[in-house]
Amino acid sequence: MKVSYFGVAAVLGCSGYMATATASEQSDAKGFVEGSSLVVKARNVYYNRDQRQRGATQSYGEEWAQGFQGFFQSGFTTGMVGFGLDAISLTGLRLDTGDGRTGGGTRLLEQDGSGAKASYSSLGVAVKMRVSNTTVKVGTQTVNVPVMAGSDSRLLPETYQGVLVTSNEIPKLKLHLGHFTAMKQRNESNHDSARLTDIDFVGGIYSFTPNILLGLYRSDVEDYWTKNYGGLSWNLPLAATQAVKFDFNIYKTESQGQARGGVVDNRIWSLAAAYTVGAHTFAVARQEVHGTGGYTYGVEGNSTIYLANSIQYSDFNYEGEKSWQARYLVDFKNYDIPGLTFMIRYIKGTDFTVGTRDDGKAWERDVEVKYVVPTGKAKDLSFRLRNAMYRSSDRGGDINEVAFTTEYPINIF
Repeated sequence: MKVSYFGVAAVLGCSGYMATATASEQSDAKGFVEGSSLVVKARNVYYNRDQRQRGATQSYGEEWAQGFQGFFQSGFTTGMVGFGLDAISLTGLRLDTGDGRTGGGTRLLEQDGSGAKASYSSLGVAVKMRVSNTTVKVGTQTVNVPVMAGSDSRLLPETYQGVLVTSNEIPKLKLHLGHFTAMKQRNESNHDSARLTDIDFVGGIYSFTPNILLGLYRSDVEDYWTKNYGGLSWNLPLAATQAVKFDFNIYKTESQGQARGGVVDNRIWSLAAAYTVGAHTFAVARQEVHGTGGYTYGVEGNSTIYLANSIQYSDFNYEGEKSWQARYLVDFKNYDIPGLTFMIRYIKGTDFTVGTRDDGKAWERDVEVKYVVPTGKAKDLSFRLRNAMYRSSDRGGDINEVAFTTEYPINIF
């Protein structure tokens, strides 16, 4: 699941806008060594999940782990065609768990027959080529598009093996074309622990203006399903300290082949509206599922759900489910505490199908406090505390969840 929503703007990064200039990216190549960088993210995560319902396979999960994520990116060689190489090194270290506490939905550590491993790691390499404003990357990589998005919400990110083409040849338009055959899950070291068959996708995002983005994607996961995605994001500044933002997202999913993910033929959509005034943001969202089955994902990445009500624990994506969200965020930089934010939200879901009934109900309340050191030697060191309460007598039971994450990015060069 995704723990926050940004619509199609998430694919483009913070700016959400492509410049209209047609200058070649390759013409600005600095060279293989001169343009290279190495960043190591040291991430420490404590996670517990209290599954309070009777009859649960495991009533309580608790894990504490240290992760190291290394990202090397070379520059491109100069000339009409540029070549380069990227590498991803991931390591997870067990700090504390056991005594029946490992697992239970925490998904921090890799498991074997004896429980949580003391450590697990992986290394992946990708070669890349760039012509003009088009880059082809082959090998191990992270991917974040609406129809194939790897999760980075635990200790280590999910990675894929395959081919990704990214093109910025047309002004204001970013295009993606991908073919992937393996996915490594966030708490596994096997390069294809998700048992992905083949996935092909195509799509792109067009920036009408710096504040209006439209995204369209289609994917085909062999023997699972096909997905069509549409997203529209509109940020409307009202004054120097006020703005309104709208995010609309919709998926249409149909099972195919062996239908390994179950028989589905449904659509799910969400519409979110946020009003920002000074340090405060107030948001509401509506989400609905229609058709056969709930919205299904995961085999192509555990963040492949660009929807407003996909939050900390639940996605509110069951068959027939309708849900509302109310959210409040305050940024304390306006109160002379830059880097500190606080968020609280409440989601109510109704009318989802459980067995022969179609009147299921559920709710979730999330609270989050985050602090990022803004300046000094510890700049970008972050602390994030999240708490979720989920309640449903119809599905999932009573669940409390706490996660505390510390992360420090180290720019080696």
